[in-house]
Amino acid sequence: MITLSNISYSYGDKIVLSHLDTQFEDGGFYAIMGANGCGKTTLLRLVAGLLTPQEGTVMLDSTNVLHYSARQLAQRMAFVRQHPHTDFEFSAFETVLMGRNPYQHRLQNESEADWQIVEQCLRQTNTWHLRFAKPNEMSGGELQRVMIARALAQQTSILLLDEPVSNLDIAHQFEILDLLRRINREQHKTILLVIHDLNMAWQYCDRLLLLHQGGIQYQGSTREGLTPDNIATVFGVNATLTGDNIHLSPRH
Repeated sequence: MITLSNISYSYGDKIVLSHLDTQFEDGGFYAIMGANGCGKTTLLRLVAGLLTPQEGTVMLDSTNVLHYSARQLAQRMAFVRQHPHTDFEFSAFETVLMGRNPYQHRLQNESEADWQIVEQCLRQTNTWHLRFAKPNEMSGGELQRVMIARALAQQTSILLLDEPVSNLDIAHQFEILDLLRRINREQHKTILLVIHDLNMAWQYCDRLLLLHQGGIQYQGSTREGLTPDNIATVFGVNATLTGDNIHLSPRH
């Protein structure tokens, strides 16, 4: 269980999260949504322990995330950034192999089991053919899928993903979201997914956290929360629900 209590965070004079209280339950597949600048990425980074709340606490189970060591946190949760990059010329295979680092002791070499996990994760993300490629030999979308493979190789109970499909073409968006939904269901993995596409969230995520003006507009079932009223309030557009599709139009 991830619990945020009285969380506030600002960038200078801009308040992005204000006295926010929420919980993410084990095994949920959460879409974190809201207009640009509403604090989605900030919330994810606070959960990951990459930012320190200016007020309030983030608890993982019964322990403040800031009290875990980096190694302990890396065994519990994996984080995929919106804009993947690497400063080193590692191959895709070597990059994904880094996901096994939290389980290795100093001076210990990777095991055959580690190599098998890396191959499995590269194949799951359809990047096995890129295993020898360096970052400058991959497109942004290919590198993003490699970073998702690295997160899967950590074999954590929690996945935090900041717009992981924004750089992918439509086919790979569906492929990655199908994979995330499958591991959520089969492995009971908790997934927090920052995503902009309302229809993708509607189709794949069973839970929704809708942020607005520093607080929570809605939290609960995605299909109960993506109402025309909530969409109009948060995104400033009209929405019509037809079957399993959300049709958007400008407000006049």
